[in-house]
Amino acid sequence: MTTGASTPTYPARPRRSRVRTFLPLGIAAWLVLEIWLLTVVAGAASGFAVFLLLVAGFVLGSVVIKRAGRRAFQNLNEALQRGGAPSNSGSGGNGLMMLGGLLLMIPGLLSDAAGLLLLIPPVQKAVGGYAERTFDRRIRAAAPGTLGDAFQQARMQRPDGKLVQGEVIVRDEPGGDSPREQRPPLTR
Repeated sequence: MTTGASTPTYPARPRRSRVRTFLPLGIAAWLVLEIWLLTVVAGAASGFAVFLLLVAGFVLGSVVIKRAGRRAFQNLNEALQRGGAPSNSGSGGNGLMMLGGLLLMIPGLLSDAAGLLLLIPPVQKAVGGYAERTFDRRIRAAAPGTLGDAFQQARMQRPDGKLVQGEVIVRDEPGGDSPREQRPPLTR
């Protein structure tokens, strides 16, 4: 029997993205696979050999991260001395090189293999190009007012110290192949 009172309606929970749903499962599967692979290699060779592989991966990863960090800092210093932005020609792979070093430092043979792959320049170029295209596509598809939209905004500082906030509007030419005019960077 109903009393005529309406039942409370709760707002529907937003659906979780696929990444948030499957990421914990993927990490757990990766860990199980790493442990299984380490035990297989330890059974085939010896536990001491696996230990030496893990220590060598850690040392190599720390050397790679240190070298990539120094190179990135040197490129930044040179760019600041020139008075411009850092160029991507020499430092394009520093982030991926650091990621490769980090993967080498993580104990496990699969992560070591992925880290070593990221140290190869053609692989760095392919992964960097894919990441850049994906990032650009997501930024362009960002709704107004979201974090992705924040990258499309610009702030200028006037000589009197006031900040002027604006929005960057990109207009594509009908031909699409015409080169854009080079503008000096916003400074001051």
